[in-house]
Amino acid sequence: MEKSLRRSRWRLLTENRDLSLFLSASLVSQTGDWILDTGMAFQVYLLTHSTLASAAVMLATQIPQVVLGSVAGVIVDRHDRRRMMIGTNVISALVIWPVALVQDSGSVWIILVVAAVTNCVSPFFSSAEASLLPGLARRPENFVTVNALHAQVRNVARLIGAALGGILITVGGLTALAVADTASFLVAAVLVVAIRHRLASTPTRRTGLLAEWRAGLAIVRHNRVLLVLAAFFLLRGVGEGAMGTLFAPFVNDVLGAGGSVYGAILAAQAIGGIVGGLVITLAGRRASPRRLFAWGTLAFGILDLALFLYPLIDASSWPAVLLIAVVGVPGAALNAGMLTLFQSTTGDLTRGRVFGLLVSAENATMLLSTLLAGTLAGSVGIIPVISTQGVVYVLTSVIALTVLSRRRRSGGVLVSEPV
Repeated sequence: MEKSLRRSRWRLLTENRDLSLFLSASLVSQTGDWILDTGMAFQVYLLTHSTLASAAVMLATQIPQVVLGSVAGVIVDRHDRRRMMIGTNVISALVIWPVALVQDSGSVWIILVVAAVTNCVSPFFSSAEASLLPGLARRPENFVTVNALHAQVRNVARLIGAALGGILITVGGLTALAVADTASFLVAAVLVVAIRHRLASTPTRRTGLLAEWRAGLAIVRHNRVLLVLAAFFLLRGVGEGAMGTLFAPFVNDVLGAGGSVYGAILAAQAIGGIVGGLVITLAGRRASPRRLFAWGTLAFGILDLALFLYPLIDASSWPAVLLIAVVGVPGAALNAGMLTLFQSTTGDLTRGRVFGLLVSAENATMLLSTLLAGTLAGSVGIIPVISTQGVVYVLTSVIALTVLSRRRRSGGVLVSEPV
């Protein structure tokens, strides 16, 4: 049986042409995103020496996600996901170019506009991507493996893109970044063009954006699993906002380390995610998505708390590198479990609007947390505020272990199981 599972997994990863194209497109596009994001963040601070300017870039990326996330999901449900991914890649390639015109602090506003426009497009791509992937997995029993593999691709892109972004901004400035990101979007678009998969079903009669948005909200309200995922997205936004705002100050002010240690920690995080994704990929069909999500979230939260609280005893930097690498395993588990639960409890025709609602909610709490984190850290300290991330993951695990603890059938379909 074990040999059969390995053979089946090998066929899934090597003989599924559409899945290979999808993952390749994701790798190329996200590597370009990391190149641009890393280089732009560095260049904005270099030109302005202003943390406010850096915060403005973050807001320019988050606000469009909050405003358009839900709407994008509804629109994606109305159209072919593959064409939506192609179109958003091409549009993104076209709007990147103005960043090459930035020469000094007086033209940094161009970066803000580009960041805002690209993030207006981003929700349409992410909803289409999330909606298309389950069909490429072919069977529900493949969801965990495919989701873990997709997460590995994201971490590889992060590792490569962040390193290249730093190099390119040093060697060729913002022009080099624009060229690299444009090329990544166009290559990704070509790869998606080659995908043959189409939805077997067709969209139902359109009832208006607001009515369809409400229908998506009703789907979430009446599904126990999706309600748990909604709580997870909301709480994760709080933690990610605090983490994104305060992690660099944590490394610099709490650990007393410099940029090299900061880079090592980020690299360790990506490597840990790759290793974790490999572990979950090998587990494949044997892994219960509910257990992966609930217990992975608990382990992630505990390790997160250890990462942010250990400097109270010893401010050495090496434990941070180790802990953030180890947290990659439960991180991969919870993400694979979470995505599989989402895919298994939503249909092809409504998956986009549900995903858009979840992501929009997460970005809203992330935006609020980003705005509050800096102020609160100044009054109560960095460690208590950044530890919020670990606390919300532990809280989410308690919710998941409690709510998903019984079997429940809806229309003959099992939507919950013991965890």
